[in-house]
Amino acid sequence: MTVGRTLRIGRILGVDLRLDYSWFIIFALVAWSLASHTFPMTHFGWSPGVYWAMGVITALLFFASVVTHEMAHSLVSESFGVPVRDITLFIFGGAARLSQEPKSARGELLMALAGPVVSLVVGGFFGLLWLVSFPLSPQLHALAGWIAQINVGLGLFNLIPGFPLDGGRVLRATVWSLTDDLPKATRFAARVGQIVAYGFILGGIWQIFRGSWANGLWIAFIGWFLENAATASYRQVALRDVLGGHTVREVMMTDCPRILPGLPLDVVVDRVALSSGRRCFPVIEEGEVQGLLTLHDIKEVPREEWSITRVADVMVPLDELESVTPNDDLIAVFRRMTAEDVNQFPVIQGGRLLGMVARDNMLAFLRTRAELGV
Repeated sequence: MTVGRTLRIGRILGVDLRLDYSWFIIFALVAWSLASHTFPMTHFGWSPGVYWAMGVITALLFFASVVTHEMAHSLVSESFGVPVRDITLFIFGGAARLSQEPKSARGELLMALAGPVVSLVVGGFFGLLWLVSFPLSPQLHALAGWIAQINVGLGLFNLIPGFPLDGGRVLRATVWSLTDDLPKATRFAARVGQIVAYGFILGGIWQIFRGSWANGLWIAFIGWFLENAATASYRQVALRDVLGGHTVREVMMTDCPRILPGLPLDVVVDRVALSSGRRCFPVIEEGEVQGLLTLHDIKEVPREEWSITRVADVMVPLDELESVTPNDDLIAVFRRMTAEDVNQFPVIQGGRLLGMVARDNMLAFLRTRAELGV
């Protein structure tokens, strides 16, 4: 099953495991590097088939180590009442996506430390296996040595105090416990994260000028990724500051085009969607809400079938519809949109549809406040 840029490959202890498409790039690079360079340079006389088998198996164990690291975060997070939506493996490793911010500084600290600690423990286990395996199997000895090094490196790298790395989260938890102010702690940790990221970028450029192009580009690329992640975290805090204290009533649309469940999709597109510029449409019949139709629902149907497909065939029915009320806090609604990966909610009160609230409404609200300086 694919969602956006990710492919769902399974579920571990109640947490979805996904692969970003960039993972296939780094997996191929790791396997190729191990099979073509690392193992042939340190272990002579194996056949090409053995080198490639070792490369693929070791690359798989490397990413299993990343999953183990992220699962450690997830299990501690769940124990503190913060569910984890999924774990995604991508070009830089992995990331556990939380459904909300940690509820306490202690929870944040323990969750952040769990991953690096588990990586170091796994590294220690494979280190012991490396010590005892040489007489038994040169292949197992080589595999264990590389996995031990990469896990220790993974644990230590993540302890760098650059948010959103684990070390940055440890820093945020520390500042949070001292100030009792999560937004302030996040801003501070994000700024430190940006400084660390710029250090990586400059270090990468320095390596390039010294002639180490591959290492330099990779280090600079990591710095660029960290800078983007830290900036995104800072913007989320700014967003919470602006949206805090405001309700859905202030931004919801009350003039949404309403459609009948029996309309064909081509009529909806030609007469409603194109002229209104809206992305979602409440489905109403005899004054009662039947469901919601979005542009995404329409695009899922082949264009040649629009004329024979009714709105009722593809809409989200009312009993499956997530909704909000006009008095809900905007920041809570924004978090729900992020957690549930949706772009809009119908605003319903007392069984009546009052309007729609969408990300676009919130962005317009933010732009207006920024222009007016309020």
